Amino acid sequence: MKHILSTLSILLALSFTSCQDDDTPQLVKPTGPQINPTGNVVQVSNFGGTKNESGESVVATQDGGYAVLGYTQSNDGDISNKPDNSFSFWLLKFDENNTLEWEKTYGGTLDDRGAGLVTTLDGGYIITGYVSSNDGDVSVNGGNQDFWIAKLNASGNLLWEKSFGYTGSDRAYSIINTQDNGVLISGVLDVTASAGQGNTKQQASSLHAGGDYWAVKLNSSGTTEWTKYFGGNLSDDPFGIAETDNGSFILVGSSDSADVDITNNKGSYDYWVVSISNLGIIEWEKSFGGAEIDEARGITKTSDGNFIIIGNTRSDDQDITTNHGASDIWMVKINDDGDMLWEKNIGGTGFDIGYSIKPSNTGFLISGASRSQNIDISQNNGQNDALVANIDANGNVLWLSTIGGSNEDLAYDVTQLNNGEIIAVGETTSNDIDLNNNNGFTDLLLIKLQ
Repeated sequence: MKHILSTLSILLALSFTSCQDDDTPQLVKPTGPQINPTGNVVQVSNFGGTKNESGESVVATQDGGYAVLGYTQSNDGDISNKPDNSFSFWLLKFDENNTLEWEKTYGGTLDDRGAGLVTTLDGGYIITGYVSSNDGDVSVNGGNQDFWIAKLNASGNLLWEKSFGYTGSDRAYSIINTQDNGVLISGVLDVTASAGQGNTKQQASSLHAGGDYWAVKLNSSGTTEWTKYFGGNLSDDPFGIAETDNGSFILVGSSDSADVDITNNKGSYDYWVVSISNLGIIEWEKSFGGAEIDEARGITKTSDGNFIIIGNTRSDDQDITTNHGASDIWMVKINDDGDMLWEKNIGGTGFDIGYSIKPSNTGFLISGASRSQNIDISQNNGQNDALVANIDANGNVLWLSTIGGSNEDLAYDVTQLNNGEIIAVGETTSNDIDLNNNNGFTDLLLIKLQ
C-alpha cells in the first residue's frame, strides 16, 4: 500500500461524476460561512479493534459530512458484522458533527484492503483497492491479488463489483471521477506474472517485466472501456492520478526503470510522470529527481491549469536544490506538457514524506508524516507524527501541524469539508500524548483541524 514508513452484472446505468480522489474539488461546493483554518487541531480520534486498521482515503459528502475508506483486520471493537480476522475493506460514514453514522466491511475470507474512494452524484460511492479473495463479496479472482472496484449506494450497500488481474500481485491504489462521467483507476500490474497481458485490444508485450503502472477506465455504466500498462523492466508504482482540461490523464508514482517507456531515469527511483490520452495512449513521460530515492505519491490540478505533485526525496542533486536531511517532502509544479515550473522542499533532518495533496480554500492541503523536529517541523512526539500542512499556490507553507503520540502515526489523506473544516486520516499505534487509547495493534487515525 502507501506505507513505506513502517513501507457481475451492471444493474443500473449510474453516473460517477462528482467528487475527488486526487485532483479537483468537484462535488462539495462550500455554502454559508467559511472557515480558513490555521492548523488548529480540535479533535484526534482512533477507531478499530484488537487487530490492525488503517484509513487510506477520505472524501467530503453531499450532506456536509465525510466518508473514510481503509481496511480492518479486526472483528470486534468498532467493527461490526465481520465474521473473521481476515483483512477487509472498511468504509465509515460520519455526519457534519463528526459522529459515526455507520460502518461496513467488504471482501471475502482472505487479504482484501481498500485504498481509493470517490463519491457519486446519486450520493453513493465507488471504492477500490486490492483483493486476494474469491468469495464473499468478491465474485472473481485471477490469482494472488486483483484490482477490485465496487459501486455502493448512499447507505453503503453493494450494487455491483468487478475484479481485474492475473496470476500475480495486481494492486489498485487510486481512483478519480472523469469528465465523461466514468472513473479511472490506477495501480500496479505484475506484468511478469501476467505474461504481458493487461492491454485491451492489443497483443501481450514481451518488452515489459516486473511491476508496471496499470490504468483501468470504466464508463458511466461501469463497463470497461480499456486497460493499459506503462513502465519498464524494473519496479514502476503509481499512486496518484489527475485529469487535464482536455480529458487526458496524468499518472504519478515512482520508477527505477530506465528502458521501454522510461527514457530519462535520473538515478535509483524517480518521480515518474506519464501523460496518457483518454484512450490510454502515452502522450509524454518525464522523470524528476536525483541520484537517490524519489517517490511521488499524489497530484492535484491547480487553478491555472497546471499540476502540483507531492511525495518525498532523499536526493540533493539534479532536480532537487535543497534537502534538509534523510528525506524531505518534495513538491514539483509542472504544466500540462510535463515541464517543471518550480520545486520546493518541506522537512527537517529526519525522514519526512507527503502522501497526498488536495485543494483547499487558501491553496492546497498536504497529508504525510514526519520524524523531524527542526527546520520546517517544530515538534515531533515520537517515532513518526502525522503531518498536515497548508501551502499557497507558490508552495509556501501557510501552516503545518504534527499530530501523534510516542509511536507510529501517519496521515495518508486529507480533505476540506463544505464548512471549511479539515479532516485527515491515516493510522496510529500510539496511546499517549494526542491519543487517549489504542484498541489493538494499529488503529484508524482521524484528525479534525480548523
